[in-house]
Amino acid sequence: METARVLVAADKFKGSLTAVLVAERVTAGLRRIAPEVPVETLPVADGGDGTVAAAVAAGFERREARVTGPLGDPVTAAYALRDTTAVVEMAEASGLQHLPEGVFAPLTATTYGSGELLLAALEAGARTIVFGVGGSATTDGGAGMLAALGARFLDADGKPVGPGGGGLADLASADLAGLDPRLTGVDLILASDVDNPLTGPKGAPEVYGRQKGATEEDIAVLDAALAHYASVLGPDHARLPGAGAAGGIGYGALVALGARFRPGIEVMLDVLGFAPALARATLVITGEGSLDEQTLHGKAPAGVAAAARAAGIEVVAVCGRLALPPEALGRAGIRRAYALTELEPDPAVCMAEAGPLLERAAENIARDFLR
Repeated sequence: METARVLVAADKFKGSLTAVLVAERVTAGLRRIAPEVPVETLPVADGGDGTVAAAVAAGFERREARVTGPLGDPVTAAYALRDTTAVVEMAEASGLQHLPEGVFAPLTATTYGSGELLLAALEAGARTIVFGVGGSATTDGGAGMLAALGARFLDADGKPVGPGGGGLADLASADLAGLDPRLTGVDLILASDVDNPLTGPKGAPEVYGRQKGATEEDIAVLDAALAHYASVLGPDHARLPGAGAAGGIGYGALVALGARFRPGIEVMLDVLGFAPALARATLVITGEGSLDEQTLHGKAPAGVAAAARAAGIEVVAVCGRLALPPEALGRAGIRRAYALTELEPDPAVCMAEAGPLLERAAENIARDFLR
């Protein structure tokens, strides 16, 4: 019989455990029941928040920069670097996590700090930049990011337009000639689990504006402002998959920085060295906080399961809550899912006690698959 080897490649449990802590807890539970089985951990992310942490866990160096936050105040943002490859997470500079509790700025929040973070990666010698976009507080089409990189967005009087998506309604001309020339020598990969266009019924303001505090009126204003912005910069790129990612920062990267869009989990599995780790495994454990319909559309567990299935390796999943029937899990390549709510039906307790519960779930996996 083949010697069992486990690979734990799970995403974070949002609000409870980082991907690194998920891996630690699963490993602890497995070892309690099957101490002789080797366990390798590879925390994963799909381009959204947690992407830099996953890269650092895989051996990248963590770097920090002081940049402009979404409200204009300075914040400390991290990126990851290994040789000439950088992993930059826009949420580190322009994410919802930088907004005070209950404070939103849907019309004025800026991605300027994301541009400064890309500049920091350039300064550090990056020639390939994986730009993970997600979890943004912004809907400015990446105009702030491009301004930090040297672009100019002017109104009819030749003055810079105001910050955020709202300011783009006043845009009369865009000058991209001042963009940092080093950008032309960089392979910029737009990594996202979102393939929405920039505007319209499936666009950034309509689909994601409300979670950033936008009212129905704000959404209409932002959609019109972004459509106007795209008419100035290039309307064709606005319809590309990923243009609507992170409040339209995807559009800015595609139209002005020559970025190429790839599903975030695919990029991150490449960057993290998933293929060689998978080749060593006989069982893969993946997961995230909620296994639901969204999981099937480009989230980390679906990407891990697809790669493992292609290699003929069995996959099980851990999650906080499970909202997928067994058939859907099977189609995704997941043999079985272990939800914390099966052990503790109260969601609040599940969130608070996620670590110990996850260890118990891992013990059950060991009993079912390693014994």
